[in-house]
Amino acid sequence: MRNVTSPQDGRQSKRDERIEMSDVVNAAVEKLSQKIDSFGSTAKFVIEGEGAIMIDENGVRAGDEEAEVTLTASRETFEGILSGDVNPATAFMTGKLSIDGSMGVAMQLGQALS
Repeated sequence: MRNVTSPQDGRQSKRDERIEMSDVVNAAVEKLSQKIDSFGSTAKFVIEGEGAIMIDENGVRAGDEEAEVTLTASRETFEGILSGDVNPATAFMTGKLSIDGSMGVAMQLGQALS
């Protein structure tokens, strides 16, 4: 929760930040869904401070479940990977992308996204 000033009357109120987080995750799910219909393994993207996305045989969805590989990056790095401006291997080598779990599944996911 954070304080937000109302433009109508200037009063402070609490606003649920999860609304903003879900907007980021929902946009990422939509963009990933355009690239991946289904994936033979389970992978999770964690967007730091925003939420998580699951990719598996059912497609892409918001969620935070167990996965064979978990990839963690900032929002900026994740958006760069999706747009093609950031090379995932370079992001990994420079510490902008961390991978926990199966490197083979991570490589399969990289191929599916390219």
